[in-house]
Amino acid sequence: MSMHADNIIETKGALILGAGVAGLFTALKLSPFPALVLADAHPGVSGSSARAQGGIAASVAKGDSWQAHAADTVAAGAGLCDPTIAALVTREAPARIEDLVAFGAPFDRRKDGSLAVGREAAHSAARIVHVNGDRAGAAVMRALTERAFAAPSVTLLEGFHAIELAMEDGRVAGLFARYGAGESARLVLFRAQEVILATGGIGALYAVTTNPTETRGEGLGMAARAGAVIADPEFVQFHPTAIAVGRSPVPLATEALRGQGATLIDEKGRRFMPAIHVDAELGPRDIVARAIHRQIAAGHKVFLDCREAVGSKFAQAFPTVYEACREEGIDPATQPIPVVPAAHYHMGGIATDTRGRTSLKGLRAVGECAATGLHGANRLASNSLLEALVFGARVAEDLREHGLLRAGRGTLPTPGSFRVPPPPQALRDAMARLVGLERCAEGLTQASRIVSQIERAGAHEPALLNMTAGAKLVIAGALARRESRGSHFRTDHPQTDPHGERTFLTLAQAERTIAEPGATVPARSLA
Repeated sequence: MSMHADNIIETKGALILGAGVAGLFTALKLSPFPALVLADAHPGVSGSSARAQGGIAASVAKGDSWQAHAADTVAAGAGLCDPTIAALVTREAPARIEDLVAFGAPFDRRKDGSLAVGREAAHSAARIVHVNGDRAGAAVMRALTERAFAAPSVTLLEGFHAIELAMEDGRVAGLFARYGAGESARLVLFRAQEVILATGGIGALYAVTTNPTETRGEGLGMAARAGAVIADPEFVQFHPTAIAVGRSPVPLATEALRGQGATLIDEKGRRFMPAIHVDAELGPRDIVARAIHRQIAAGHKVFLDCREAVGSKFAQAFPTVYEACREEGIDPATQPIPVVPAAHYHMGGIATDTRGRTSLKGLRAVGECAATGLHGANRLASNSLLEALVFGARVAEDLREHGLLRAGRGTLPTPGSFRVPPPPQALRDAMARLVGLERCAEGLTQASRIVSQIERAGAHEPALLNMTAGAKLVIAGALARRESRGSHFRTDHPQTDPHGERTFLTLAQAERTIAEPGATVPARSLA
């Protein structure tokens, strides 16, 4: 793609796409090396990071250990966690919490000044650091954003919408982005020696999701369209307890509520989880989510009952959930909260190594858009922000050690608002209905046909192609995994394969898998 020189910007230092926890933390850890951060929307308030309620897992409490945290992570991952990565992440977790404290994150503390920790499902100890009960994501994002705006090494730029990676001599040399509106919209090439994708997950490709509209898998799609290896795309985690209201995204009822003893009941007040899992409401997320899904499919309504466990303390202990409930006319201190599973987190993503490197030279990925091997088939609660912090620091350290080309930076155009097309509702409905909590070959094949039709109709729109690429990868991974494991459940293959392995595939391989559902995806890892 040729461009006028006025529309080519030579980035000084690293080019980071995404201004959530992963992008901003990486930029700050790169200091004093410069970083240009392209934000899709307002830094600090958009994206999934600012909505994260549960907190961050780290073995900072007396009596806890990184080894125990690693063991819990591996157990939750249903056999597909990389134990080396789990050990690496959990060992480095306390230091990353210290970084956030230094950056101004106001974590809850005990009377003696030590960090207060809470417990969440599938953790063997209380190790979740919080802010004001359920406001960790918003508070951490506020602290990082303020620090980034003040840092001379970081430039935050809003109003550009990245659509495609720029390739040059077999490596990523930058990315193309649009700015402006209507007929005055323009294309600009940001050239950079190192591009870091921190674009979040794919939740908005589903009709019912806790993710905002901008979390639509475009970073994953861009990397896949450029030929990157993608790992484990079939593993999409559904949060069991989104608040069942007619909003998008749906508000979340944090897992910490069940950690404090809240129970799941049907419309007659009957608990159903004790008969399903030994840990009842604190069982693994995939089991709890499917149990709720099946109750609803059978015609029941499901509620999270916090009246006894939290009661009158609700407004103070969980202000975010309390406000979301009150907006819907629900008093969670005295009324059960109607809940439904919702697409929440993508364990899969762009395959990366311990330094955030992808299979494409010049491209790194951090946070939810990456697949490091930490989460396996079912992410452990509150390990998501932690993963972003650990690998953001590792990417920054690696780039600092090897140095960055400190090229000059051209004059940045003044962007206007660029309206990004949302995922088509037909795509979101197909993913929710056919590629959701329970899947089968027939439904996945039907979903692939719908996605192909949407793709053909919008072939002129690169943003849409990024979204459909992400959807195809999830479908292909689900077709190829002829077993049930963690967040991936095949009704036509309900058993778990004792020899199951992680999925690694390119977009071209995904398209072949969809065209020939019986084909086997070759097992591979990063070259």
